[in-house]
Amino acid sequence: MQKIIFVVDDNATNLTVVENALANQYRVIALSSAASMFTALKKFRPDLILLDIEMPEMNGFEAIQQLKTDDAYVNIPVVFLTGRTDVDSETRGIELGAVDFIMKPFSEPVLLIRIKNHLHVDELIRERTMQLIERTEQLVKLKNGIVYTMADLVENRDKNTGGHIDRTSMYMKILTGTMIDKGIYADNMRGWDLDSMVSSARLHDIGKIVISDIILNKPGPLTKEEFEIMKTHASEGACIIDKAIERTGDADFLHNAKIFAAYHHERWDGSGYPHGMKGTDIPLQGRIMAIIDVYDALVSERPYKKAFTHEKAVSIIMEDAGKHFDPNIANVFNEINRLVMAAKTSFDENP
Repeated sequence: MQKIIFVVDDNATNLTVVENALANQYRVIALSSAASMFTALKKFRPDLILLDIEMPEMNGFEAIQQLKTDDAYVNIPVVFLTGRTDVDSETRGIELGAVDFIMKPFSEPVLLIRIKNHLHVDELIRERTMQLIERTEQLVKLKNGIVYTMADLVENRDKNTGGHIDRTSMYMKILTGTMIDKGIYADNMRGWDLDSMVSSARLHDIGKIVISDIILNKPGPLTKEEFEIMKTHASEGACIIDKAIERTGDADFLHNAKIFAAYHHERWDGSGYPHGMKGTDIPLQGRIMAIIDVYDALVSERPYKKAFTHEKAVSIIMEDAGKHFDPNIANVFNEINRLVMAAKTSFDENP
């Protein structure tokens, strides 16, 4: 397929000369003004733009400034083709994002070679960018696959909490997304990648992998001693993820997973475990997961208890706002509790 080149110049003779020079190798679209260029951009995606500087209404410098501030056009290579020969103009053009500066009158063979070189470079950049995007997507897929596998290992051992990880992931996305939309703890959440955060939260119970099956799958309430052992899954989970960080160097994604694992049993009033942290000293990820984790436990049936209704579970959470839970997050959860219930119903029907 022929490459498309825009030639933008208010001088009809110049347009004809350039068009004749390029027509055998490229599809040339001749445009007499910057305004007509922006109109043509709505219909065509050029592979390169040859742009004059001295034009009425909008000059070449103004035109490239507008191009480079628009995400749709920022990557189109621009070459100034101009009669200006001063260094200041050339410097300014390059600073504004032009890839080259060709003086008029030009040599046809030189013009063709330079255009060919720029198109080749642009093609290489696009090719390498696509390869990088594909590799990044593959790495994300691999990372998520490992996370899912690790989380499934824990859940397959814990016969009492089937579907817990999948359900809490859904609730996490709903609650965290709403907090971001509402600007709740906006400073803390600035820059959060919601999908990555939700994925890392799947490892919040990874520490249960070291808990004995006898305790993990006991068909009744735990004794005091057994509960103390069960409580260690939070600190054990943090240690497991710490080792993963040391071996992989993925400190960002796994750092969030470690926070979820270590702090999801802390309580707002300081009575939680394993650190007994209080209020906003508890990392935000832990405070969010605390509500989601408890909600899912309340509405799920266990060998030692019946499932609470959604309404009762929400009522319990709101009663514990300011004691067990961050009141600001609890209020958001209460506002979107119907969305959470709908997600739970959907999961129950299509696990």
